[in-house]
Amino acid sequence: MAFQALIQTMTALNGVHDALSELAEQKKQVLIYNRVEQLTQIVSKENKLIKQIGELDQQRVEVIGQFLIEKGYKPNPKVTVSDLTKIIFNMDDKKALLELQKQLLGTIRKLREMNQLNQQLIEHSLSFIDYSLDLIVGPPEDDVFYHKPQQNAARGNKRLGIFDTRA
Repeated sequence: MAFQALIQTMTALNGVHDALSELAEQKKQVLIYNRVEQLTQIVSKENKLIKQIGELDQQRVEVIGQFLIEKGYKPNPKVTVSDLTKIIFNMDDKKALLELQKQLLGTIRKLREMNQLNQQLIEHSLSFIDYSLDLIVGPPEDDVFYHKPQQNAARGNKRLGIFDTRA
């Protein structure tokens, strides 16, 4: 019973990661064409999916715990799907679980690559914005920032009193 719940959870996790991959592809196009409103919508959708992934991952941990109890093992939240395949003796079940794990890892790898590309696009966009601002405003000058005033060389390093007697 818990094994079927695990299969369903893994399938759902893969589906959510697929949806994130589709959003990452959309985000790439939005970044290329500088569509800020659409980018905001995509980020909002991504946040919802990331929250859903967290919930599904927690569900996966619980289902693995239930499965371990059914098999007579002590539940451990650190047990991974790879660890679980070592105690599954039904070859069809083991094969199904390994296939789902392989799909999920592939989807996550694809998503990671797409996110790296999108990050590079954002960095290039920011560099272009900085360059454009420098052309319009001019390069930043050091005088804009506060510097401690230089002490008068005639005074040297003498300690100054509270009152200036020359006044």
